[in-house]
Order: sequence, then C-alpha cells, then structure tokens
Amino acid sequence: MKGFVLGGTASGVGKTVASLAVIEALQREGNAVQPAKAGPDFIDPSHHAAVAGRPSRTLDLWLQGDDGARRNYWRGRGDVCVVEGVMGLYDGDASSTAAVAEALSLPVVLVVDAKAGMESVAATALGFREYADAAGRDVEVAGVLAQRAHGGRHADGIRDALPDGLDYLGRIPPSDDLEIPDRHLGLEMGRETPLDPDALAEAAEHVRTDRLLDLAEEPPRPESADPRDESAADGDRPTVAVASDAAFAFSYAATTERLRERADVHTFSPLAGDPLPPADGVYLPGGYPELHAAELAGSDALGELADRASEGLPVYGECGGMLALSESLTTAEGETHSMAGVLPADVEMRDRYQALDHVELRATRDAPTAATGEHLRGHEFHYSEAHLGSDARFAFDVVRGDGVDGERDGLLEYRTLGTYCHCHPESGAFDAFVDRL
Repeated sequence: MKGFVLGGTASGVGKTVASLAVIEALQREGNAVQPAKAGPDFIDPSHHAAVAGRPSRTLDLWLQGDDGARRNYWRGRGDVCVVEGVMGLYDGDASSTAAVAEALSLPVVLVVDAKAGMESVAATALGFREYADAAGRDVEVAGVLAQRAHGGRHADGIRDALPDGLDYLGRIPPSDDLEIPDRHLGLEMGRETPLDPDALAEAAEHVRTDRLLDLAEEPPRPESADPRDESAADGDRPTVAVASDAAFAFSYAATTERLRERADVHTFSPLAGDPLPPADGVYLPGGYPELHAAELAGSDALGELADRASEGLPVYGECGGMLALSESLTTAEGETHSMAGVLPADVEMRDRYQALDHVELRATRDAPTAATGEHLRGHEFHYSEAHLGSDARFAFDVVRGDGVDGERDGLLEYRTLGTYCHCHPESGAFDAFVDRL
C-alpha cells in the first residue's frame, strides 16, 4: 500500500479539511483509501472514518516505535494511505509529522494556507523543503496543496511560482461549509458534524489525484515481528465489555483489533442505559463524559458497574473512563453529578487544558495493565482536575507527563484502574489486561 503524508506549516492551517478533500477525491477516482493520523489523536480520525468508511490508523513513534508504526501502517487496507500530520511538519519532540514521514519513508505534501499569499506560498514551501537538508532530516517535501486558495489568477500564481522539485497538487477553495466547529480537546467528532457532502465534493474536484498517486511511495516492511503473541490463547477466551457511545468514543482502531484478537468483545452504551454485558473485564475508553454527565448520572449503568467492580470485576478506565469511575464530576458550568463512585476522586472541569504531553509511566505495584517495574508509554490531554481522597492508591510513578497529581497516575481500587494516560496496544497494556482476566 503506497502512501503520502499531508503535513502542515503550522497548527490550524486546515490539515483535516485538506485530508478529507484528498480522501474524497481519491475515492471518486475509484481508489480504496486507508486514512491515518500522525500523533495520538482520536478526533481527526473520526472525521477520516466518516469520509473513508474505514477506521483511521494511528502512527506515533513515542507510542509505537518505528517498527510499531510500520506494523500499524501495514495492518491497514487499501490502495493508497493518506496520513494527516500533527501540528506543523517539524513540531513535536516525541513524534513529529516529519519523524513519522522519515520512519515510513513517505513523501510529504505540504498544506499551506494560501488565503493571503501567492508567490509567498512557494517561498514558504521551499523553506520547508530546504530546512530538511539543513537539519539533516531525511524528509522529502514533494509538493504543495494550497488551502483556502481561489482559482484563476490566485491558483495560477501559486503554481507558477513553485520551483522545480515542488509539485502543485491542487487547492482547497475557501468555504464556510468546509469549517468544522471546535471545542475543548479539538474539533467536534466526525459523527457529530460531518462536512457538507456537496462542499466536500466541490473541494475534491480541485485536488490533483493523478499527481498524488504518482508521488506516493510504499513504506518499508517492519524489521522485526510483533513481540506480542498474535495468536489467541488456547481454550476459553475471556470476554471484555467495551463502552462505546458519545461519552466513551476515544479508542484507537488498533485497540479494538487487539482486544478482538485476544478476547470476545461486547460493546455497550452507558448513555443508552444498556445493561453491562456478562464479561470477565470492562474497558471504559476516554471521551466526553463531561458533556453527558447528567445522562450518565441518571443511568443505571454506572451503578451496576460500581456493584460489579466492588465484587472484583476488573475495570480499566482511561481519562474519560476514569472520570466516569470517580465519585463525582463537576462540569465547566459548575453542575456536579454523581458518577460510579468506584475511585476516590472528585473531578472538576477547567476552562483550559491541564495536561497535554506524551507520557511514560513506571508501575510501582502490580496493576491491571502492567507488572511492578514495567514501563508504559501513552498520551494525555484533558481539561479536568482530580481532587483525591485521603485513601487514594496509585499504580504508577510518572516518568514523563503530569499524571493525576503531577507525580503519580493510575488510581487503584478493588481490581479497577483509572488513569489519565491513553495507551496504544503496542505498549502491551491491553495484552496485560486480558492476561489478568
């Protein structure tokens, strides 16, 4: 599967809209498109999936390592892979878009905001290309996709100004119908606010799919086999219940795949009041419980979960999942709602983010996702603050990141673990969780 990376000159340049237009354009030409996202994101991939009709792959060197990222790429299915970058092309100390492109040997299409520029767009693109050589980076900036560019003289001026070696790959016209509303944590989810299909189709007409397919490259295969046991355990497979709805929507595609390889997975919706399925363990992904706190508080699902957790049912809650397992959740509007009450914490939403970083944790005791002394890598991004009870127990010391209290993460109660850290399955966290069921 050949592919390319859509890298931006900066955050907010319109990479997601550009990626969706490219996906749409390639599909209209009869190509099966596998979307992917550089960096630990759940929201942009939800928009990819809404347009491509298949889950988006997460490619992050901190979470997965070079070979892990290659393995995750090659698990995708399609004729061509479109990888949306994160932030600006060279930004990010743990896993930048440029680093992902280097690890996968994929060419970069630079998304440049051309709203108020023509020849300067070419100068910007040339600077990004030349910077790779100056910095000793093995990054090929192959061409430019002009975001918010009009046709006619505007587009011609950009194309004509590009020097040899930088291809003009089309434009995304300015349109209010191509704007995705945002909120805390980023854009609204793809299933909430899909782009106007007519506007997306019109934008796709201006993408040069022939040139994109010509420059696409095939990444190297992984150098090593997956160190995890890929086969299901002999005998009876455990059953894992996975919360899945608007409150619990932040889960990597690879996580669901890995759980299904190792266990029988049954999804349920706490928001809809679904009863907890018979299960040997429960996984509560992150999401937006703060936007649905009243509904969750009024549902029987959290009470049932609390009863089962107190009986020793293993429960793993990540970020939003941890919030739902807490004593209470106070929204940004100041409304306090009772949650499951499993973990000794009262959580309060804040107006600005409280943590945003790649994370490394070291287990200080045996936990549902790691044994004592083992390290896990993940990512944290949240607007909430946890006020802890005096009896709070932790599973991890924070090596990098903020965790729950700046030094520790992983609240433990019974066989329940709640953490601000989102782990990718390459970390081994989900294998450890299933192995302990």
